[in-house]
Amino acid sequence: MILPGAILFVCTVLAFALSSVCGGGASFILIPLLGYLLPGAQVPAALSIGTATSSVSRIAVFYRSIRWEIVARFVPPATPAVWLGAWLLTYINPVYLEWIMGLFLLSNLTFLVKPVKKENESTMPKSILMLIGFVAGFVSGLTGAVGLLFNRFYLRYGLSKDEIIATRAANELLLHLIKLCLYISFGLLTMKVMSLGIIIAIGAIFSSVLIKRVLPYISENIFQKTGYLAMVLSGMFMFLNASKNIIDANQLHVTYVTEDKSIETKMQWRKRTFQIDFEYGDGSFEMEYPIELKDLPLDKQKLVEQFSQSADKVVLEEVYGVNKHYYEVYVYEKGKLTKHDI
Repeated sequence: MILPGAILFVCTVLAFALSSVCGGGASFILIPLLGYLLPGAQVPAALSIGTATSSVSRIAVFYRSIRWEIVARFVPPATPAVWLGAWLLTYINPVYLEWIMGLFLLSNLTFLVKPVKKENESTMPKSILMLIGFVAGFVSGLTGAVGLLFNRFYLRYGLSKDEIIATRAANELLLHLIKLCLYISFGLLTMKVMSLGIIIAIGAIFSSVLIKRVLPYISENIFQKTGYLAMVLSGMFMFLNASKNIIDANQLHVTYVTEDKSIETKMQWRKRTFQIDFEYGDGSFEMEYPIELKDLPLDKQKLVEQFSQSADKVVLEEVYGVNKHYYEVYVYEKGKLTKHDI
């Protein structure tokens, strides 16, 4: 236990030091390591001890830089939103939210190539600040992640480096404490979780003291660029991971066939099949998917019944194109296929 504990301590110091500059992401470094030491369900509990302690230590070290007027508007709506997000976790698959979050974080890519300029202090309305706090709490309760997602808000608000670290810690402290209480109520706080959580907590305190000494040597340009880079990399990871989970869960399959002057693409989503045809000649797109007889209008149903009186099999497809909408009827009779457009 001594060697794993020492490795965990070193990784914690590095993770939270990078998190201070990047605006989050310590969990991405520590979760895989904790996964080797604890059952998966207990990892968030040990991590929450460290993240809560990290916020406390940053508040203590950067106390004079906290922008309390932002905290006063951010925290009150965020508190009930954490409980709402945690409650909805039993009803909503968070993978779709993770996919959207990944796209949002990837949108910061443009800031990596733009020159950094000093932002004037924002005069954001109180209602907008409260809305950001509510969304931050909700996302934190639903996914456990919040820091990187709202990093752009701090970077664009006109705060200094010290103010960003201090205000962010003050805003997130209560969220971490609420989640920790939830884990305790779930019986996830065992002695081993406590011991590893204490190691993370000590490393987080050491990291806060270290970053206080190092921060003056980091320029505003590097500080902001590092923050945006962390958001983009995290967004790429979240987007790809969520996309894979969505594809696996919904049994998504895409195939295509190239024929004479056309490309036929078929997509299967769960138990539905969609087909898209592209004609080279006129450049037209058509999307079609299987339907049942009862899905047709009554007049179309009568036509299909006339076509298929002695048919062995009938396949119906609804077709959408540019300024057109019709149905295709495929009639199989004695080994012969007949197609009708209605």
